[in-house]
Amino acid sequence: MEKKDMWLIEKSHFAQGIRLVCGVDEAGRGPLAGPVCAAAVILPPGLEIPGLDDSKKLTDKRRRALFPVIKEQALAYGIAFATHEEIDQINILQASYLAMERAMGNLSIRPEIALIDGNRAKDFGLPVQTVVKGDSLSASIAAASILAKVTRDDYMEEMAKVYPQYDFEIHKGYGTKRHYEAIAAYGPSPIHRMTFLKKLYGTK
Repeated sequence: MEKKDMWLIEKSHFAQGIRLVCGVDEAGRGPLAGPVCAAAVILPPGLEIPGLDDSKKLTDKRRRALFPVIKEQALAYGIAFATHEEIDQINILQASYLAMERAMGNLSIRPEIALIDGNRAKDFGLPVQTVVKGDSLSASIAAASILAKVTRDDYMEEMAKVYPQYDFEIHKGYGTKRHYEAIAAYGPSPIHRMTFLKKLYGTK
């Protein structure tokens, strides 16, 4: 099978003289608990990181091996959260944009364009290209997806120590059978997204 070129999208911008292309992705849009995490990454043009791919296609061990490599070799990266309270206040889509905006704000270099995973984006104050399935098509977005996923997983593992009855270290807040059983037994924790539990608790 021919190896896919994870740089094709970036190369289309490099050909126009744009060098600072930023990949942006988030992790944690679907869980019932915890924050959403976003990362923004600017890689040196053409950098080869063996095994770089969509974080969802990689094992936890592989993501964690790539995590320090990406941080070390990136020209710049930013990571940021939007909290479970913010998710409840402004909805998950807007909270995801907020986390992305914060992540880009944490970059030490201002990008010339941002590649956003998905098919929707807001005005981030710079040119934006949305890329459907971008985390498996763009090196920059794939790198961002790994930083966001590992950072959020680490946060949920810390929360598992604070609220051990929910087994956050296992499901990371996603709506598994085990997680729903814990909510039924103990009620929601302080980090649950109440808007995601409205069917259980009748909140708005």
